[in-house]
Formats: sequence, structure tokens, C-alpha cells
Amino acid sequence: MPVLDRQARAVLARPLEVAARLLDRPGITPDRLTVVGLLVGLACAAAAAAQWWWPALLLWGASRWLDGFDGPLARRRAAREGTTPGGAGGFLDITADMVVYAATTLGVLVGVTLAAGDGASPWRTWAPFVAVLATYYVNGAAFLAFSSVAERVGAPIDDGRSLSFLGGLAEGTETVVVHALWLLLPGVAWAVAWVWAVVVALSAGYRVLGGYRILVRADREVDA
Repeated sequence: MPVLDRQARAVLARPLEVAARLLDRPGITPDRLTVVGLLVGLACAAAAAAQWWWPALLLWGASRWLDGFDGPLARRRAAREGTTPGGAGGFLDITADMVVYAATTLGVLVGVTLAAGDGASPWRTWAPFVAVLATYYVNGAAFLAFSSVAERVGAPIDDGRSLSFLGGLAEGTETVVVHALWLLLPGVAWAVAWVWAVVVALSAGYRVLGGYRILVRADREVDA
């Protein structure tokens, strides 16, 4: 069901491997790249709240590029050392992603609401972004809970990432694109947010249903 994420990862795999090779220097670690990406993402959120839309857009792009470098660098070093990438880095990476997604949503919410001024309809200011945050919460809870339970019952999904991801309409690439659109077109960000909230909600429902079915089959195989 993923729309863009799998294709984007396939297209970017080679450039990210090249970047990882260039970044493979003493003092540069995957976790440090993750933290820098997190800080840049928080700076993006602050710029959006201040209605500095173009600087926010540049910071958003920089944050997501940094986020893309940590995994390839971790895999490159693990392959050289004959080990497997540790779980700590994956945990830090997904946590940083969730913080950046929430922070930038809040930043755009503040910026759009302040730009609209007093008396503006909440349906065209903060309400759609609150809806996005609510659907992010449900969607995140669904795939994180599935990943944890799937590992425990022996039904993980291995696609090269640290966690067992169930596909959905709303994945990383789609999120990057939508948040960029908010910053590029703040005047209609509220409309984009309403559509995005629906997409994320549908993705959450798909993940809940799909994850439940997978785990039911895993339970039956254990009982058989």
C-alpha cells in the first residue's frame, strides 16, 4: 500500500550510500547525525512559528537529508566490522523523527494561526493541524505497538529498517512532501492539512487492521 516511500528509498539508496562513504570519518557517527538532524528539525519548527517560511523550508530539507544519512552510515560501518547495526540507533532515529514531525506541525500551526489574525476561523487555522497531530498519535501507536508485539511472537517484517513497518498511505516520504508543502504554500496549508489528516487516519486504520490480521495468524500458528 505505500505510495512513495518504497520507490523513494530505491531511488535514493545509491546517493545515500555515496554520502555515507564521504561521511565515514572519525568523529562522525550515525547517532550524532541523528541528533543534528533533530536539532535542525526543531529549528525548522521555530522558523515556521515565526513565519519565516523560506528559511523553515531550507531547514526542513536539511533535517530530512541528515535523517537519511544515519542509517546508511550505520550499515556501512557494521558491514566493515562484520556486525549488525545496533538497536539503540534505530530507537534514537524513530524517536527523533516523531519529535521533528510533531514539532514542525506545531510550528506551522502557530505560524498559520498568527498570520491569519484574530477572528479567523479555527477550521482554516489551528484545527486541521490538531487533527494531523491526533492522527499521527494513532498511526504511530499502531505501528510501534505492532513492531513490539510482532518481534515477541516471531512475526517481524524485515525490510532493512530497525522496526517492523506495516505499509500505509502515510509513510516517511509522504510526510516529508506534505510538511514541505505547508512551508512552501502557507496560505493553503490548512487545506493540505485537512487532506493529510484524512490520509493519515486511513493509513492508521489500515495498519491496525493489517497488523491485527498478521498477529492473529501468528497466534494460530503458535497454537497449532
